[in-house]
Amino acid sequence: MSKSKQEWLETTWGKAVSRFAPRRPRFESSSGAEVDPLYGPEDLAEWNYHEKLGYPGEYPFTRGVQPTMYRGRLWTMRQYAGFADAEESNRRYKFLLAQGQTGLSVAFDLPTQIGYDSDSPEAEGEVGKVGVAISSLEDMETLTNGIPMEKITTSMTINATAPILLALYVAAAKKQGADLAKVGGTIQNDILKEYIARGTYIFPPRPSLRLITDVFAWCKDELPEWNTISISGYHMREAGCTAAQELAFTFADAIEYVDAALNAGLHFDEFGGRLAFFWACHSNFLEEVAKFRASRRIWAKIATERYGSKDPRAQMVRFHTQTGGATLTAQQPLNNIIRTTLQAMSAVLGGTQSLHTNSYDEALALPTEKSVEVALRTQQVIGYESGVADVIDPLAGSYYVEALTDRVEAEAWAYLSRIEDLGGALLGIEQGFQQREIQESAFRLQRMTETKERIVVGVNDYVTEDEVEPDLMRVDTALGKRRQDQLAALRARRDNDAVKRSLAKIRAAASTSENMMPLLVEAVEAYTTVGEICGVLREEWGEYQEVMTI
Repeated sequence: MSKSKQEWLETTWGKAVSRFAPRRPRFESSSGAEVDPLYGPEDLAEWNYHEKLGYPGEYPFTRGVQPTMYRGRLWTMRQYAGFADAEESNRRYKFLLAQGQTGLSVAFDLPTQIGYDSDSPEAEGEVGKVGVAISSLEDMETLTNGIPMEKITTSMTINATAPILLALYVAAAKKQGADLAKVGGTIQNDILKEYIARGTYIFPPRPSLRLITDVFAWCKDELPEWNTISISGYHMREAGCTAAQELAFTFADAIEYVDAALNAGLHFDEFGGRLAFFWACHSNFLEEVAKFRASRRIWAKIATERYGSKDPRAQMVRFHTQTGGATLTAQQPLNNIIRTTLQAMSAVLGGTQSLHTNSYDEALALPTEKSVEVALRTQQVIGYESGVADVIDPLAGSYYVEALTDRVEAEAWAYLSRIEDLGGALLGIEQGFQQREIQESAFRLQRMTETKERIVVGVNDYVTEDEVEPDLMRVDTALGKRRQDQLAALRARRDNDAVKRSLAKIRAAASTSENMMPLLVEAVEAYTTVGEICGVLREEWGEYQEVMTI
């Protein structure tokens, strides 16, 4: 090169911007770091290919966790769905599978998430609204009816009640005659991010962590193909954090879970290969690609340097991605198809193992069958028509992408160091640290939108008057009464003495170190409900009260 980057900035670039000012005074990443107009060899002066990248399927896994990546098979196309009752959701799942979806992803309604049955007074008005209502094994049997549980992997977005919903899924699989050694899927089971950003917690953190490690230990022997936790940055990103904060806060939670498992007598390489992660994908296209690549490098270092892992499978970040729900707009909702397409492409270029694409109408209501079909077709067009899946990590070597990957990684490590100084993720949560950081980031983002430093098409610029609202899906208002009748009938015909015995065992074990999973499976097989189990544990462990951060 005849010029250095600095010389070019001072001459050619300088002359151009003196005549034509840039469209913004400052360009920056989600964390507020300034983005240069150009990246070149100088930005990677100390960069070492083998240290930073290596090869796909090998440490540090920056270029992907599988040697063949999408040349072997495409990512799992797993559309998140669930609404009304189990029968309605089962119909939606069969529709999606018929359209080419390759895995299920279950959304549960709010009462199920926080441990109330559909006939509980606390559930009134919320039954089936934001997901499917599941209270008993009868519901889980209906939900999975006609779906081969040995062949279709299922992801369940459930946290506080995750061990109970896993027990229900296992009991349904057994009734189907499935070999548990072949049953695969994931439960989110990530309670710490609920205290940070989402709020669907029930119990205090420490008994909640005990339930999580019980799942780790039980699945190791009884459900070996199951991913026991999906440690989620998604909800923190949706609440307003930056790309680097998403990685740091998620990995800090992961460290807390791993340490709890080690303290319970497990060994890292025994369960590390069943840990999964869950990232959001927002609209800053290249920063998101960099975030995904950095995530693999960070966890590989944590696994080997902190935990002494010798098993490459335990060093890999295997992750599911969902496009950004918070980026969807109620205004001009068809624009959301474009946003989702860009975000999905970013996730694929970043090497995701599994992907959900949001439907364009989700800022207004639960998605219709038509909008879900468009969202799924988006993934299929990317996978089969774009060509980006034909080459592994095609953006590797880009000056900007590699510099950005390094920067996101460095910012994430800085946050991890701060959390370590606080005593770890749990103590940070108890002090409100992560919550405050997310609130400050969200406030900055909102202020930039209000001042038009950040343009959101159709919201604060390029606004259209007299928009036509699309057809929306509505949940039947009679569902709540129907669910009450279903549960009354169930309670009348089940063996209630067996239910009482199972609840007594759970109550007794709550104050011990006994693994709760066998007791939960026994209870749900007797058709004990989610609400009845959580009621006993609420009495024994109490309920968590939110930390005030302001």
